[in-house]
Amino acid sequence: MPERPPTEQPFYEGKAKRLYHTDDPERVLQVFKDDATAFNGLKKGQIADKGVRNNAISSALFGYLHGFGIPTHFLDRPSEREMLVRRLEIIKAEVVIRNVATGSLVKRYGLAEGTVLTTPILELYLKDDALGDPLMNDDHATTFGIATAAELATIRQLATKINGILRDFFAARNLTLVDFKLEFGRTSTGEIILGDEISPDTCRLWDATTGQKLDKDRFRQDLGDVEGAYAEVLRRVTAD
Repeated sequence: MPERPPTEQPFYEGKAKRLYHTDDPERVLQVFKDDATAFNGLKKGQIADKGVRNNAISSALFGYLHGFGIPTHFLDRPSEREMLVRRLEIIKAEVVIRNVATGSLVKRYGLAEGTVLTTPILELYLKDDALGDPLMNDDHATTFGIATAAELATIRQLATKINGILRDFFAARNLTLVDFKLEFGRTSTGEIILGDEISPDTCRLWDATTGQKLDKDRFRQDLGDVEGAYAEVLRRVTAD
């Protein structure tokens, strides 16, 4: 298995992960951090063992999606914080799928918090922290050279399928998949596949019985017991 030298510096560091080269140019080591940010980095903190739990949750969910024919960058989980992944050119269009009204959807359109949407809403956001990740449409993405119309069609098809798979997966574990963010990228051959992570950092997950929030909103909204929420999601995701 490709490994990175222990003294090597990451070639990229984001808010939640570091990326390291391996001895295979087509593979990258993704290392999960405990750092937590919200509101485009305006709020910062640490969540104990967040990286360990998000790596385990993401690895399990990527593996589950593979069983349904969803192509992802996931290859292996060599350690509790490390994920071996395929190298991608990340497309600068974040995909958000909303099943239940909350957050910015409530603020923009005046919906009641918790309204179950009759059909999921798929949104695109420009991946640019400096601009606040603005909402955009397909015309923006194609005109700005972010993705082609064919690539966007593939992304929409995959994202819609992923939403259906994960809604059922979480529902079977008494969790409501309220909304979530996905990132896609291009392989060296131009294939569009799922990248990044799927975790309480990128998903809003509510207990289906109590409505308790079990995701990063506990950090955003100072609800407390953030570590416990992440641990509970891991327990349910990995339960037999």
